[in-house]
Amino acid sequence: MKPMLYIPAIQRNLDVNLSKSEINKLPKILLLAYSIQYKNLAESIKKQLEANKIKIEKFQQVLGCSKIKTNFSVLLISTGKFHAQNLFLQTPILYTLENDKIVQISEKEIERIKVHRKTALMKFLRADRIGILVSTKPGQEKLSEAVKLKNNLEKRGRQAYIFISDNIDINQLENFPVDSWVNTACPGLSMDNPNIINLSELPNQ
Repeated sequence: MKPMLYIPAIQRNLDVNLSKSEINKLPKILLLAYSIQYKNLAESIKKQLEANKIKIEKFQQVLGCSKIKTNFSVLLISTGKFHAQNLFLQTPILYTLENDKIVQISEKEIERIKVHRKTALMKFLRADRIGILVSTKPGQEKLSEAVKLKNNLEKRGRQAYIFISDNIDINQLENFPVDSWVNTACPGLSMDNPNIINLSELPNQ
C-alpha cells in the first residue's frame, strides 16, 4: 500500500456568537462534538458555553463512523446530516449548530432512522443472498470479520458474497442480485438505505 498523508482541512474565519437565549436551550452538562473542519469554531463555542456555566463533559472530534459513549446530550458542530445521523441513536438528545442557532434534532427524525434500521434488520433475517461490503481504507478495513460472517452464513445454508472496494458507491448495489447488504465499513453508509445493515447491528452470528 502506498503511503498516505492526511492533512486536516480547517474551515477558518468563522465567527459565531451565541445569544443567551440560544445557550439556554442547552442542558447544563453536555458532550461537544465536531468534525475536523470546524475545530476552531468548536473551540470558540466551548469557551462561550463554559462562560455561561455549561460544563463540557467531553470535547471530541467525530467522523461519520465514530462511536461515542455518553449518557449526556450532544451538541454537534458540523454541516449536513452525515455526522449527525450517525449520532442519532447514540445519545439521549442531539443538538446541532445551524448558523447562530441551536437546533434540537426532532424525535420524528430519530424515529425515521429507527424505522430504517428495523427494516434493514428484517430484510437481512429474511434474505437468502447476502452481500458483505468491505472497505480497503485504513481504519475501516474489516476483512477478517467479513470472512467470519460469510462462513457463519454459509454454514446455515445462506449464500454470502464479499465485495471489496476502496470507494463504496451504494448507488451501484442495485446492479447485483443480492437481497440484503451487510456493511463492515463506515456505519454512515447505511443510514438512508434500508437494504444495508451494519455489522454491529446484527444479532449474534
